[in-house]
Amino acid sequence: MLNIVLYQPEIPHNTGAVGRLCLATGARLHLIKPLGFSLEDKYLKRSGLDYWAEVQVQVWDSWEQMRDHAGPKAHFMFIECQGAGTYWQADLQSPEELYLVYGPETSGIPTQLMDQYPDQTWHIPMQGTRSLNLSTAVAIVLYEAVRQRSLTT
Repeated sequence: MLNIVLYQPEIPHNTGAVGRLCLATGARLHLIKPLGFSLEDKYLKRSGLDYWAEVQVQVWDSWEQMRDHAGPKAHFMFIECQGAGTYWQADLQSPEELYLVYGPETSGIPTQLMDQYPDQTWHIPMQGTRSLNLSTAVAIVLYEAVRQRSLTT
């Protein structure tokens, strides 16, 4: 199963757009508090359109709570500008329970969290900009995971 984890997301329309991506790919969406908005926010609903009610979304009080619930078969991959490898080098098809983790829009994934998984940090190559919109970054890697997994079916 594919899982998208938004660690402390700040912008509602990004989360709404990511929710729509999750629905389109059959992925689950995990939101780690604190959230920078209410789940009732009109911008979240507008970006998720009328699909939001169908998104498999779970809200967690902390990273540790989500990680512990994910269990021992969970494989976490952190997508961050400072990631060690490029996302296309990552094996996105083998882990049965794959969790793609993204940080807050203004600060990214905390270093102390990524340091716990030094071999599981990845980046999207860019030039001319220091970052991409969160939903764009999710789409790039999520659809690569869908592509890689389709090669085994």
